[in-house]
Amino acid sequence: MLLRFVSRMLLCLLVLTGCSATDNDPSTGGGLAAVQESKLPAEARQTLELIDRGGPFPYAKDGSVFGNFERLLPAHQRGYYHEYTVPTPGSRDRGARRIVTGQGGE
Repeated sequence: MLLRFVSRMLLCLLVLTGCSATDNDPSTGGGLAAVQESKLPAEARQTLELIDRGGPFPYAKDGSVFGNFERLLPAHQRGYYHEYTVPTPGSRDRGARRIVTGQGGE
């Protein structure tokens, strides 16, 4: 539980647009920024709660394998990363905001 809390506070691997509270962290690969959970939009924090509970998720593709084709994250075997939708206010579809989780707790 403490590990989950600490890793959340220190590093949320996101594919989110519009987050300004970032710190560069070379461990995330490719220059992707680390974002403290408290600095995330409310929709992202709600998505993190759903991930903790194991769902139910509002979108059928939530939990699907994130391919990391752009190599934004450190290289791992296929299936290591999974993506979850962060709802975009006003969007009629999933939008582009995602939280990407890794099997290592990041």
